[in-house]
Amino acid sequence: MSEVPETMQAIDPEAPGGPEVLQLVERPVPRPAAGEVLIRVAAAGVNRPDVLQRKGGYPPPPGAPSIPGLEIAGTVVALGADVDEALLGQRVCALLAGGGYAQYAVAPAGQCLPVPAGLDMVEAAAIPETLFTVWTNLFERAFATEGDSVLLHGGTSGIGTMAIALANIFGLTIIVTAGSDAKCARAIELGATHAINYKTEDFVERVKAITDGKGVTAVIDMVGGDYVPRNLQCLADDGRHVSIAVQGGAQATIPLFEIMRRRLTLTGSTLRPRDTAFKTLVADEIGRTVWPHVEAGRLRPIIDRVFPLAEAAAAHARMEEGDHVGKIVLTV
Repeated sequence: MSEVPETMQAIDPEAPGGPEVLQLVERPVPRPAAGEVLIRVAAAGVNRPDVLQRKGGYPPPPGAPSIPGLEIAGTVVALGADVDEALLGQRVCALLAGGGYAQYAVAPAGQCLPVPAGLDMVEAAAIPETLFTVWTNLFERAFATEGDSVLLHGGTSGIGTMAIALANIFGLTIIVTAGSDAKCARAIELGATHAINYKTEDFVERVKAITDGKGVTAVIDMVGGDYVPRNLQCLADDGRHVSIAVQGGAQATIPLFEIMRRRLTLTGSTLRPRDTAFKTLVADEIGRTVWPHVEAGRLRPIIDRVFPLAEAAAAHARMEEGDHVGKIVLTV
């Protein structure tokens, strides 16, 4: 670890608050434990959970650093015990439980994916969190396969734009909702099959019209609350409803007899608290099934805006305004 300094600049707020609490501070450079690598961070993705954590509503899981940041890209500069020496010096992107808003971060070696030659570090940093989330929920929990139709709320979010890209690669029809005509137009440009302005249209009626009354195979929902019973009305018989966030409320009232009569499945997941073994399995799967598309240039994240690490407050303000399309990234 000779070329690695003792201290680094990081964003590590003392107390919850508004974006203004995100100030650069000095912190010790972390040391990689067994099975981990130390990465010199080039870029870090900004995600909704980072905003929740900053406000005090989403504490890091046990053992995770207090520094926010769930995904990074950079260069491996040191290895913990039991890590393949070939990783040293490699350009990687990685999924983290925290610690990304810093000059250095540790990641389990199994949660790293190689950055292909044609991909820049900003793009690479914008992939892991949304790709792992969409992959596990759309393909593993909703069992989406070629020819299926999916309704996804938040079509221009980081999750939404990644889901559109994967739907196009894997042959799904994807219907998205967004909060303005401009965002709907952008979603269609990015490859959504249909886009519904939820502020001016009833998405239940539109989904029924689009699917000739049959409904969709799956709903990926990040709203929760009163969207859930409406989502169920959008599902075809034997359809799957996957909850991935509860931005509109953590409680819902649902018609149980409808679930029984139409054999609907309600499921959901959160990625961050899952253990390293699970995330490593997902990384292996993504490496086999999705990464060839990244290497070939067929899968690229949509980048909304890039901020230097020192302007993390502006990046969070941008996310909270809700005007972004795609991913917000910090450069280190």
